[in-house]
Amino acid sequence: MNRRTFVNLTATTISLLPMQGFARFTTAPAKPAWLLDWIKINDKGFPNYAPLKVTTGPYAGGYLNDMEMPNPHSTSGYLMKSCMLFGTPESAYYQAKNLLPDIEAAAQAMLRFQHPDGTIDLLETNFHSTPDTAFVLENIIPAYRFLLDSKAKGTEKALDLLRTFLKNAGESLVVGGIHTPNHRWVVSAALTKLNELFPDPRYIRRIDQWLAEHIDIDPDGQFNEKSTNSYSPIVDRSLIIMARGLKRPDLLEPVRRNLLMTLYYVHPNGEVVTEASNRQDKGTVGNMSRYYYCYRFMALQDNNGEMAALCRLIEQTCPKEQLAGYLDYFLEDPTLWRELPGSKPLPTNYAKAFPYSGVVRIRRGNWDSTLLSNNATWLTFHKGNAVLQGMRVAASFFGKGQFQTTKIEQQGDSWVMRQSLEGPYYQPIATDKIDPEGDWDKMPRTARPQSEIQKLTYTVTVTETGNGLRIDLDIAGTDGVPVALELIFRPGGTLAGVTAHPKKDKAYLLAGESGTYTVGTDVVRFGPGRAEHKGVQLRGALPAMDAPTVYLTGYTPFRHRLELG
Repeated sequence: MNRRTFVNLTATTISLLPMQGFARFTTAPAKPAWLLDWIKINDKGFPNYAPLKVTTGPYAGGYLNDMEMPNPHSTSGYLMKSCMLFGTPESAYYQAKNLLPDIEAAAQAMLRFQHPDGTIDLLETNFHSTPDTAFVLENIIPAYRFLLDSKAKGTEKALDLLRTFLKNAGESLVVGGIHTPNHRWVVSAALTKLNELFPDPRYIRRIDQWLAEHIDIDPDGQFNEKSTNSYSPIVDRSLIIMARGLKRPDLLEPVRRNLLMTLYYVHPNGEVVTEASNRQDKGTVGNMSRYYYCYRFMALQDNNGEMAALCRLIEQTCPKEQLAGYLDYFLEDPTLWRELPGSKPLPTNYAKAFPYSGVVRIRRGNWDSTLLSNNATWLTFHKGNAVLQGMRVAASFFGKGQFQTTKIEQQGDSWVMRQSLEGPYYQPIATDKIDPEGDWDKMPRTARPQSEIQKLTYTVTVTETGNGLRIDLDIAGTDGVPVALELIFRPGGTLAGVTAHPKKDKAYLLAGESGTYTVGTDVVRFGPGRAEHKGVQLRGALPAMDAPTVYLTGYTPFRHRLELG
């Protein structure tokens, strides 16, 4: 299990605790049916850890990742899962004494993974890593609490081992550094939870140091990394932990703003827009399961019908197994078992700009589109499960003709993107700047007069039609420059009305009036076509994606109107 998988699926274990700390009730309310179902799902999946157990060597008792490396992330995941089920009365593993030797062995392995400074390694990239130690604590802290609250005999040794790991980790978190914006809040959330277990003024001082830098949320409501399929929900969860544990309700405001913005980042099929991310989830396919806790918490906190409706959409569009991966959050806080507020309509009919993110979102019922600046993939179009995952255009203009706009401007009912390029030639350098050894690098182009300057201007105008979009492309300046427009579809559907390229796999030409891409009952229609040449991989253009791609080709001046619907 790599950290990304850990972050996406199991770094969910400490943000549901009440403001006053870990939930304790004199008489616990009855667990709702959906929660009991999640417990059964976790019971069913728990045996999957058995083949991953390390039985020999220095890390015996630990667990392997998908590269068969013993590592603290997989091992901490086992500890959280085993201790959670051990402490849950409805689980088939409730107080199963045969689990205790494995729990103890895994806790001992965690101490062997831990460096003297309290940190652990993320074997894929980070070593002696404070942030990754904080991510691991998102499993170890609830493991400790579940085991402690079980009050079961025979847990003393495991608790002592886990307590040692936690206190050692705390020593690293009060001094260690970070890499990325979200790491500040993951570390601070871990310190918040450690302080609930083992109060220490150093923990609070370190949190205050990070908070002094302010929360990195822009006027659009997006966090700095714009990582909708990974780190934004992690930041939301971390801030909720801090708001509750530190009694700082003001820290819920950025959560609220981010979640309200994200309502406009949901595709009709329940997926989340990822193309504007600055992180490794850019352009990935992901659903909204990672946000479920955040929306449920804030829907109940604010009595917000839109957020409640989004929770219900998540329940309808995400596999139960994914949601059940967050069981520990909900077992820790029975206040979340309450019924959600009544639903209010979600935004499904809008055209909305997010200028700080360089995004325009258009949605009309069962189709939506995303326009993007500072991105070579400047348009996507979803119609149910039929997805045009990217539109790109390039010209073979001096090896730099891949179109990318720096801003999206609204002009009436249209959205306009532009780019201007120049391709100069260079004259002999001035006599007094000639290098006596003839070293070309010491006679740079920047020091030479330019001549025969060629120019190329792109203007892309996107306008809504009755059932989709009209894209007008105008590429002009230097004449006779080859152009290729790419329509890149998500694999899994069927193309019609196009011709397979004679030399390129997964490449098709559209010469006729229209083409279609069909997935189930969902159909994207596009056209008319244009196929004046077969140069689909132009010099200076980005490599073709590993996906079915339809090309429209021509030469400058290239003026073409394409309809999508």
